[in-house]
Amino acid sequence: MKSLGTAYRALVLGASGALGCAFVEALQADTACAAVVGLSRSLQPSFHLEDEASIAAAAAALNGPFHLIIDATGALTIDGQGPEKHMGALNATQLARAFEVNTIGPALLLKHFLPLLASRERSIYAKLSARVGSLSDNRKGGWYGYRAAKAALNMVLQTAAIEAARKRPQLVVAAMQPGTVASRLSEPFVPAHDCLTPAQSVAGLLSALDGLPAQAGAHFVDYQGLAIPW
Repeated sequence: MKSLGTAYRALVLGASGALGCAFVEALQADTACAAVVGLSRSLQPSFHLEDEASIAAAAAALNGPFHLIIDATGALTIDGQGPEKHMGALNATQLARAFEVNTIGPALLLKHFLPLLASRERSIYAKLSARVGSLSDNRKGGWYGYRAAKAALNMVLQTAAIEAARKRPQLVVAAMQPGTVASRLSEPFVPAHDCLTPAQSVAGLLSALDGLPAQAGAHFVDYQGLAIPW
C-alpha cells in the first residue's frame, strides 16, 4: 500500500481464516508495512466475537497506533446451519446467531479497536461485509439472516464513520465485498474452480482501500474497487 506511508502498522482481526491469513501474508510482503499483528480466536491475545470482555482485553494488550485495521471475521454457516432459502425456514435462534456473529461481534470489535488507530494521519478501518447486505442490490431474495446482519453491519460502519471523522478527519472506514472466495464459508455453495483465491481477493481489496479518500461516512466497495450501492 502506498497511501499509508513507508512505515505503517497493520492489525488483522480474524487472522486465522482464509482471507485473514491472506491479508497477513500480503501485508508482511509489503515493504512499506513496518509491522503486522494478527489476532483471532486461536492466536494470542485471543478474542471471541461473543465475549466483549475478551475483545476488550485483546485490545488493551496491544500498543498502538495502527494505521490499518482489517476485520476479517464473520460466518455464513453458523452452528451447522446454513442460510435460510425461504421464509418458512426462519427461526429466532438462527437469526439471533447471525446477528451475534456478523453484526454485534464486529460492532464490539469496532468499539474497542478503532481507538488504536492513528488520529493525526491517514488511517483505515476496513471490515469484510457482503454484497448481499445491499438493500438496493437484492434481487434474488433468500438468505434472510445473513443479508439482514450484513445490512445492519453496514449501518454500524456508516454511523461509526460519521462519529469518528470528528476526531480523525483522515480516517477511511470501508465495508468490503471480497468476491466469492475459495474458503470454508463458500465451499458448500460454490465450487472452488469458480472462486477467487484468497490472495487474489486480498490483492484487489488492498488496492481498493489504497485509493479511497477520507470522508465523514463509510465506503462500500468490492475487490475490484467498484462502489456498491447501500
